[in-house]
Amino acid sequence: MEHARAHGYPAPSARALNDTDIVMERLEGPTMLVDMMRRPWRIRDHAATLALLLDGLHAIPAPDWLPSPVGEGDALLHLDLHPENVILTAHGPVVIDWPNAACGPAAVDVAHSWIVVACSLPPNDPVKRAVTLAGRRLFLSLFLRHFERRELCAHLRAAADYRLAVRELPRGEPESIRQLVARNSP
Repeated sequence: MEHARAHGYPAPSARALNDTDIVMERLEGPTMLVDMMRRPWRIRDHAATLALLLDGLHAIPAPDWLPSPVGEGDALLHLDLHPENVILTAHGPVVIDWPNAACGPAAVDVAHSWIVVACSLPPNDPVKRAVTLAGRRLFLSLFLRHFERRELCAHLRAAADYRLAVRELPRGEPESIRQLVARNSP
């Protein structure tokens, strides 16, 4: 986070107390996801903002000490950047939840965001489920327009393999990820 902040990226300030404890700046505001649920007419703006946050992050050269779990590349990656990890503060959006930061190809990070948004399980309530799925489709359509789809598809399997390897996912989500990859593989 501090490396990203040093390059002007909107991340909370943090101070390590020891090897396991960090004190971070307190942020006030809703997550991007909560704001979209409250004000769905802002979905286009939020899709563009998420794309800009990813582009801005990938313009920062990654430090040599970061791991490269998703392939060769020198871009700084978040590997969990989605609407729940963006806090909308009075000063603008701020990206949180950095434990997966790495270096690698930028397209894998965007593909991972695609997977998280597309494959997270919707609520069980039928009405909330229908609204969530419709909003998700619209958000992804608007978000993915900001990137070269062919390049993302070429990196989708690496992003999926990473997500499946590092997360304990809810039942049903791994299959959803596999289906997304199968539908979009080159």
